[in-house]
Amino acid sequence: MENVFDLETYLQRIGCGGETGVDLETLAKLQKSHLMAIPYNSLAYELRDAVNVVDLDEDDVFVTSIAEGNGGACYHLNRLFHRLLTELGYDVTPLAGSTAEGRETFGTDVEHMFNLVTLDGADWLVDVGYPGPTYVEPLEVSPAVQTRCGSQFRLVEQESGYALQRRGAVTRWSVVYTFTTQPRQWSDWKELEDNFRALVGDTTRTDTQETLCGRAFANGQVFLRQRRYLTVENGREQVRTITDDDEFRTLVSRVLSGDLG
Repeated sequence: MENVFDLETYLQRIGCGGETGVDLETLAKLQKSHLMAIPYNSLAYELRDAVNVVDLDEDDVFVTSIAEGNGGACYHLNRLFHRLLTELGYDVTPLAGSTAEGRETFGTDVEHMFNLVTLDGADWLVDVGYPGPTYVEPLEVSPAVQTRCGSQFRLVEQESGYALQRRGAVTRWSVVYTFTTQPRQWSDWKELEDNFRALVGDTTRTDTQETLCGRAFANGQVFLRQRRYLTVENGREQVRTITDDDEFRTLVSRVLSGDLG
């Protein structure tokens, strides 16, 4: 059957053909390779299609986001990655997180979608769809400070779960997102979908679709949020505002194509 989820096509697309092991080394390679091969891309779908969070057509999303390499948002990328890991034989559970921006925009704590993998008696956070500096390889759910590509990460326990915090080479600790380890169903994102639909349907708003894209490279990540261009290399951040329209279009093209040289 044409245009449906295919395990080997997926693995080949992210540069991991034949990587079918169920172990931490393979999991780390799958996550980082995914982040390097498939961009976060707010422009991958028309707004009328992007509001479908709960009842995603996974085959259609597979074609657009993965096979064609257009990327998508967290609920496209992490949901498809959940399916990939499940078919490979990993013990994987969807989790919901919340960012400060998401709470402000959507008014719900069930916002960001990512995954928890239980492997060899330990739990690991796995995320291939966060539009900002984050962990490019799995993070263990533990009190330890963990380093990924020059950035440090820690999980700070709170009354309602955890705050995932990041510190760059010369920056202070800041919260990436808060979350609980409560297992989720796709239907748990219904409130986000409803709020998203209301936002998109509000004809008085002009900020419903922003340019937000990013991807990883060998030793860091790059992101473009509207006109703000952020590069994190070996944990060191550089930020600048893009005022020239031609440069802006060029940077969007480079981030989405992976031409970051």
